[in-house]
Amino acid sequence: MASLRNASPKLRSYFKENYIPQVCEALLCGLLVTCPQDPLRYLEEMIIIIMRNGLENLLWDMCIDPSMKPKIRRLSDTYLEQLFGLDDQLITPELMIKACTFYTGNLVKTHFCSWKSTAIPHINEGDIQAEKMEKAMEYNNLKLQKYVFCHWHTYVKSKKEQLKEALLRIRQIFNYIKLINILTKWRNKARYNYKKREDELQILKHELQLKRWRNRIKFKEHAEEQSISSEQSLSEGSLGEISQCDLSLLPERAILQVFLYLSLRDVIICSQVSHSWMLMTQTSSLWNGIDFSVVKDMITDKCVVSTLQKWRLNVLRLNFRGCLLRLKTLKYISFCKNLQELNLSDCPTLTDESMRYISEGCSGVLYLNISNTTITNRTMRLLPRHFHNLQNLSLAYCRKFTDKGLQYLNLGNGCHKLIYLDLSGCTQISVQGFKNIANSCTGIMHLTINDMPTLTDNCVKALVEKCPRITSIIFIGAPHISDCTFKALSTCNLRKIRFEGNKRITDACFRFIDKRYPNISHIYMVDCKGITDGSLKSLAPLKQLTVLNLANCVRIGDTGLKQFLDGPVSTRIRELNLSNCINLGDASIVKLSERCPNLNYLSLRNCEHLTDLGIEYIVNIPNLVSVDLSGTEISNEGLMILSRHRKLKDLSLSECYKITDIGIQAFCKGSLILEHLDVSYCQQLSNEIIKALAIYCSNLTYLSIAGCPKITDSAMELLSAKCHYLHILDVSGCILLTDQTLENLQIGCKQLRILRMQYCRLISKEAAMKMSSIVQQQEYSPNDPPLWFGYDCKGKPLLEQQDTTQLKGSELSVKESTYSNEQEAV
Repeated sequence: MASLRNASPKLRSYFKENYIPQVCEALLCGLLVTCPQDPLRYLEEMIIIIMRNGLENLLWDMCIDPSMKPKIRRLSDTYLEQLFGLDDQLITPELMIKACTFYTGNLVKTHFCSWKSTAIPHINEGDIQAEKMEKAMEYNNLKLQKYVFCHWHTYVKSKKEQLKEALLRIRQIFNYIKLINILTKWRNKARYNYKKREDELQILKHELQLKRWRNRIKFKEHAEEQSISSEQSLSEGSLGEISQCDLSLLPERAILQVFLYLSLRDVIICSQVSHSWMLMTQTSSLWNGIDFSVVKDMITDKCVVSTLQKWRLNVLRLNFRGCLLRLKTLKYISFCKNLQELNLSDCPTLTDESMRYISEGCSGVLYLNISNTTITNRTMRLLPRHFHNLQNLSLAYCRKFTDKGLQYLNLGNGCHKLIYLDLSGCTQISVQGFKNIANSCTGIMHLTINDMPTLTDNCVKALVEKCPRITSIIFIGAPHISDCTFKALSTCNLRKIRFEGNKRITDACFRFIDKRYPNISHIYMVDCKGITDGSLKSLAPLKQLTVLNLANCVRIGDTGLKQFLDGPVSTRIRELNLSNCINLGDASIVKLSERCPNLNYLSLRNCEHLTDLGIEYIVNIPNLVSVDLSGTEISNEGLMILSRHRKLKDLSLSECYKITDIGIQAFCKGSLILEHLDVSYCQQLSNEIIKALAIYCSNLTYLSIAGCPKITDSAMELLSAKCHYLHILDVSGCILLTDQTLENLQIGCKQLRILRMQYCRLISKEAAMKMSSIVQQQEYSPNDPPLWFGYDCKGKPLLEQQDTTQLKGSELSVKESTYSNEQEAV
């Protein structure tokens, strides 16, 4: 391009106003540095970029990639000014050096003169200034001494007066404290004597009751040995007494309440007593709900048919769980036109044909449970056609229907009123199946999907897209669910969520939980190894959370729990389960007692760092009812502290090896309302704890002394004589118990429902069979205790036994080894 130095002023101003040199400079610099393959296309793109950014923001290196920009020092505004000749005079490096040298020299000269005038003052001025400062200091010191002396004088005078008053006050306080100590000692002594007298009276009362109990047993044994004539006379007398208290004379409402507590078998037996009793069992409201599952092992098809035919118009609820019935018998269910709840789970004979008859006759069913049956897509086709008002549906472990069967739910009127759906164990359902459910059942609120290893995030996303009303969801045994599921569920108003055994869930799912789930009240995250203290910090802002279960989340520690309790959630939390969180200690329990006034249930099972110091703070939780301290370092001192709570009804101390009989006795004395006690696998406990329970805790309903080899029949006699409300009893591993214990339980514990007596080798099979007809559930085994119980068949600890065997001869060691091999084989 030719030089424009001699161009007209109009042309030069035109170039300056339109930034022609800058544009050319930017484009040329870009071409020189970048060297694109297609220069024209490159220039076109750069010109478009320059037009977007504006000419005012134009720089010479705008068209150069940042990684390729050269490091060049500019001496003028543009590199093309010399080319186009737009400047009359360019600034050269020589001129810049001269200008900088002149400016620097002038600046140094100016500042040097100023420094010289300041740093070298006149000689006379320094001497004069020093004299003035000396006089000023003398005057200031005299004035300060006078001021200080005046204040010191007044201070000493006031201190003497305060000292006199303090001495008088100390004398008064000394006399006051002396009186308080005397009164405190007197009060403690009086309380001790009063408590001792109460304990003696309680023990005396217990002995009298035990004496009456034994007299009652003797009288019963004497009555059994009487002759047949005396038995007849007694029976006539008893009949006479019964006639005086005839149940039929009670109001109909009272009779109904009595019979509602009985099972179907008991009601049938009562109807065979007399004509009046048969009339009492014919109350129509008594047959609104019939539970055939209780008598499934003895009920016959004929009995079922006759019952349904007789009460077909009154039946509202039917339960056939696990019943083995014929197809013809199941057809009679269709006669119950007013049926609302039907449970056919675990019925092996239930088929699509029988479901066709039931659906055609019972169109008003609201609750339907057909879990673990062999139904197929044919049954799924029947549900939307006949059960128009169906609200609860359980298809758990039904493996023979497919995704197509779920598509049928949208036929006819559809299952649009469905609220609860259980799809546990239905591993054949794919993502398409969940889409079919979402299209058919948009009103689902409660969803249960357990034991589904095939469940993925996509399945949940497909379901949630069209089911925004879900409030409760349970995923147990779904290992492939991850944080994406939480994100998908954020569109629902979740209030209850339960996961268990999932390793893919991390703290990320709780990061925005206060914004996505503000109304959530129940969180169950059991055995989720990815949850840490960060999750607890995220849960702290929740204001509606009442139940939190983080059992087996081993990465949770004191820091996370403190951060959780600092938020508003601590004032509303009622249940807190932190079992097996081994990093928790006493530090977090302090804050727990300060921030959780409404806590009712607390589980710190296997928290090894929890000591008696933490127990002292647990006592300060006012509304605590149940606490689980199994596997902790609690000792007798901790139990004595815990006895001051007075409101505990449930206590678990399993595998607490530091507690003894003394600690349990002290706790029982202060816990008269105790209902649930678990001291299993505490080998050091003996009969004394049973005696304490019999004396002070007569309202006991649950007791577990499994793995306590020192318990004998005499202790169980005390328990049977006093604890008449006992419902559940576990004596597994109590190797000294015999048949006498079962006889005492039959007489004293009439309300016993569940009895576990594994590894009780001295209890005979005959006595166990007799007891099984009395209780609802029983576990019995005459084998020797397994090795993990920690003691042998004689109650001797295995460690001590190994030490003694090392001192014996070779013969005995061989015999014991063969015996142990036989025991393991058994």
